[in-house]
Amino acid sequence: MRSKIIYILSVILALFIGISGTLVVLSKYPINGEIIEKEVKNVNVTESDTIKSAIDEVYDAVLYIESYNNDRLSSTGTGFIYKKDKDSGYIITNHHVIANANKIQVVNTSGIKVEAKLLGSDEFADIAVLSIKAESVLKTVKIGDSTELNLGDTLFTVGSPLGELYMGTVTKGILSGKDRTVEVDLANKGSFMMEVIQTDAAINPGNSGGPLCNINGEVIGVNSLKLVQDEIEGMGFAIPIEIVMAGVDRLEKGEEIKRPYLGVSIIDVTDFGQLYYYRINLDESITQGAVVVSAEESSPAHKAKLKLGDVIVEIDGVKIKSVAHLRFILYKYEVGDTITVKYNRNGKIETTKILLDLSLEEK
Repeated sequence: MRSKIIYILSVILALFIGISGTLVVLSKYPINGEIIEKEVKNVNVTESDTIKSAIDEVYDAVLYIESYNNDRLSSTGTGFIYKKDKDSGYIITNHHVIANANKIQVVNTSGIKVEAKLLGSDEFADIAVLSIKAESVLKTVKIGDSTELNLGDTLFTVGSPLGELYMGTVTKGILSGKDRTVEVDLANKGSFMMEVIQTDAAINPGNSGGPLCNINGEVIGVNSLKLVQDEIEGMGFAIPIEIVMAGVDRLEKGEEIKRPYLGVSIIDVTDFGQLYYYRINLDESITQGAVVVSAEESSPAHKAKLKLGDVIVEIDGVKIKSVAHLRFILYKYEVGDTITVKYNRNGKIETTKILLDLSLEEK
């Protein structure tokens, strides 16, 4: 009985000490619910990754483009105003957006639709220059420098994927690759290689001709094409702005951009059907280059004595991979330049110098 009384008294004493201790702690360190509530209310969450200011630099300079052939809508795309004078605004877009059009209309971000005039176009560079009346211009872009970009830099594009309904769409990505080359097929002109910027920003049908911009809102490229395959996603391409601007002045004046001419018919070393047709037998060690089928009379190639079966393997130290690659390298030169060409003839490497000229039709 005594032990039971002692146990009960011990429990009561423990409770008394616990309650007393708690009261002492609360008297010295009171719980202030009002202070806690105030601190929670003062927490601010901000967006640190916005590119709104960059978008504002270019947005109203971007236009939706409609091309018509015999009053039927033939294609749509995007363009942007790069310059304005007292009479006109000048627009850059892709050649393929306005190819074969006899009427072109553009729509600005205010929804105003006006007719545009085609000043000049270059199929190989996939660039065209249009003009509209100055009063329809809302803004002009700032031209940047694509050579200053680094892999991983933020890029964005403004365009009209899938037509007018989605005009003004902004997509963001990064610089995925520099100094890329892609092969494209040109109508009635064979294959050609283009030097491009690679990005993972979404570029869809209708974005063609629109600006690719850096984080400052400066245009560093013109969207031109998208590599579309089931197993590949997120690979968009743009023409570097330096290549674009190199020909804009001439196109603006309506001048044709004339490229140097070799005067040869050529095929790829892998085109076995054509090789068989022309009865050309190549050594198995020849895996790249451009095979000469014929040289036009009085052409630069004819004067250099290139003939059937010769394989052009190098131009000024650059190894030629294919017919498209040869055109890509050749078109970096100007009419009047002299190039050093190496070619394989019957297993022996020969060297010749060729003075580049215009074709007979262009003279």
